[in-house]
Amino acid sequence: MQAQQPSPVSRIFPEGTKTYANIPYEADTLQKHLLDIYVPANASKPVPLVVWIHGGAWMLNDKYADMGYMKETIKAMLDNGFALASIDYRHSTTAVFPAQYLDCKAAISFLYANAKKYGLDKSKIAVMGFSAGGHLASLVGLKANNDQAKPAYRIKAVVDFYGPSDFIALATSPDTAINNPRNPVSILLGAMSIDRPDLAAAASPVTYIDANDPPFFIVHGEKDESVPVTQSQLLSSWMKLKGVKNELLIVPGAPHYGEMFDAAWIRSKLISFLNANLKDVYRKGP
Repeated sequence: MQAQQPSPVSRIFPEGTKTYANIPYEADTLQKHLLDIYVPANASKPVPLVVWIHGGAWMLNDKYADMGYMKETIKAMLDNGFALASIDYRHSTTAVFPAQYLDCKAAISFLYANAKKYGLDKSKIAVMGFSAGGHLASLVGLKANNDQAKPAYRIKAVVDFYGPSDFIALATSPDTAINNPRNPVSILLGAMSIDRPDLAAAASPVTYIDANDPPFFIVHGEKDESVPVTQSQLLSSWMKLKGVKNELLIVPGAPHYGEMFDAAWIRSKLISFLNANLKDVYRKGP
């Protein structure tokens, strides 16, 4: 097994957390094809896994992003017996969609195939993402059973923090400046949504919702200035119509991201959601 290595965010995690840093998940040397794994201390059996997908408009940040303002949530996940794997993926400035989605699938496939090595329960995998990462987490949860080449893994739960869900709706909203070639969505798609609605639909999580999808926990700020809260409301409504279990939390007064999302009331509901959908979790002793 690869030796434990320090991580720039190790201080966020509970004492004794086993850290495996900068593990390549593809057979190349790309820096964006690396992941980190954090396993709870003193785990006596394979533990459920939450895959962390960072935000940054698909063109910024790395696998450490979003952790700084979610410190207490991260600690709670590890203390409640969940391992965390934070993944990098190619930025849209170097590879357009679906590169980011394919990278997420490749990372999860690696974790599934190597679960025993790192003490993970490959039958209990959830994905969690923030903003652009929320979009990718939603796609990972919704699109897999529609893909021609279905992955070996099965996602048991999805946590989506303020990710865009419907690029067609964004393109027709007067509240956004999406119809600009330099907009992050346009860069992701390689074209403006208004010009290529086929690409916009193919990259939209709502396109793939069906009754076979895993349950969702969706969180969005009421005052989000980057991704309208209506994006999460649409996602939740489509899921209800299709019979997919989901819980939507709209955080009063909250912007696009920040410490307001690390609040105890949100954290409590999140842990309850993970416990309900990733059964037989390891719990920290008294």
